[in-house]
Amino acid sequence: MEPVISDLLTRFERGALTRRELIGALAILAGGAAASGTTASAATLKSASINHVSVLVTDMARSIDFYGRVFGLTLVNEDKANKIARLGAGGKILVSLRVEPPPGVIDHFAIGVDGFNRDAVTADLEGFGLTPAENIQFGFHVKDPDGAVVQITAV
Repeated sequence: MEPVISDLLTRFERGALTRRELIGALAILAGGAAASGTTASAATLKSASINHVSVLVTDMARSIDFYGRVFGLTLVNEDKANKIARLGAGGKILVSLRVEPPPGVIDHFAIGVDGFNRDAVTADLEGFGLTPAENIQFGFHVKDPDGAVVQITAV
């Protein structure tokens, strides 16, 4: 599935996919893998959902208004000091907005993992030869083979 996600992100970055098409495709991939029980043979982290997608924007108020008017998303929480707003429905965060160039770029997506425990997930990732990192922009994350940032969070 990783090559498919990488291809989708590349197509989005080149303008061949809209944001809506990318998010829809990622949701279908996550749902299809969960429904079919398809996982990598060595996978120990059980992905359960796309938790959220983070979009870089130029004008926070304008973007909050857009996602509210068009998709009915409401402000779940905001980190004004770091210029981050989290929007969602029913209290579940779906889109994270961050004021930072270049605008219009999806800078990361988050996969929700069943039974998330930071120490256990860190050990699993290290078993794959990965070193997780954490920062304000991407949270607890790793990079895929092509450098896409994948945040790992609880479901």
